[in-house]
Amino acid sequence: MQVDDLNKVVDGTFKGLDKGLKTFIPSFVPREVGYVKSVSAGIVKVSGLPGAGFEELLKFPGDIFGIAFNLDEEEIGVILLGEVAQINAGDEVERTGRVMDVPVGEELIGRVINPLGEPMDEGNAITFTKRLPIERPAHAIMDRAQVTVPMQTGLKVIDALIPVGRGQRELILGDRQTGKTAIAIDTILNQHDKNVICVYCAIGQRASSVAKIIANLRENGAMEYTIVMVTEGDNAPGLKFIAPYAATSIAEFFMEQGRDVLIVYDDLTHHAKGPIGSFLLLRRPPGREAFPGDIFTFIQGCWSGLRI
Repeated sequence: MQVDDLNKVVDGTFKGLDKGLKTFIPSFVPREVGYVKSVSAGIVKVSGLPGAGFEELLKFPGDIFGIAFNLDEEEIGVILLGEVAQINAGDEVERTGRVMDVPVGEELIGRVINPLGEPMDEGNAITFTKRLPIERPAHAIMDRAQVTVPMQTGLKVIDALIPVGRGQRELILGDRQTGKTAIAIDTILNQHDKNVICVYCAIGQRASSVAKIIANLRENGAMEYTIVMVTEGDNAPGLKFIAPYAATSIAEFFMEQGRDVLIVYDDLTHHAKGPIGSFLLLRRPPGREAFPGDIFTFIQGCWSGLRI
């Protein structure tokens, strides 16, 4: 290339840049940014973000999210939905403008997921088309249909003595190692070819116990109509806290399509114990009044639930 040609190319480039700079109009988009003040066991105190709302989802570095739980004048108390070790004081916090929601859809059937909708099995990534918030108003009592269709557990003694119906909730009480989970799993296995979607929500369980349950469901062909949501004992308290809410939203998606759903919470004792420390750190009473919504409104509409 000749020197003259090179000069023409350089001159043309600079003319183009000059023209672009003259025609460019910068746009300013305001963005609220907060900062982490302190970090404790599953709880993060955030300063700033004056426009944040109650139960809004906040984003931390490393794609970790948290739920704005306490909206105080000087700071926000956030329940973290991830590993607290990855959060440090001074980290930036951003608003997402949405509440905590969970992916729903037919794609979840046969999969093992966590409360955030992320796969925990060896399958491919899950593609979602719809999300539902984990906190939604319950249907009015007068709008609910009567319980008329039986829900067979497959255990002759229970089916003969205790009338369990679709749309009814049952609490399974008992000491440790007395077969409470076995009753729930047998009920899921008995729904084969009965057009019932099953959701098994394991809250704070040992990974080995959950693995045995999943292997049992797969061996008997129950994963064809079952969704398994898992939070292990070493997971963040926030994940244990939202697990039954997320599982309920998934079940409600199928319920609104007119399908029957059996949902099992195993177990709510871990759900009650898990967030107690978080509530105390947030200076909330650790009792039932600390929950944002009554835990006993999980079971809605015309689907059945077994709570352990």
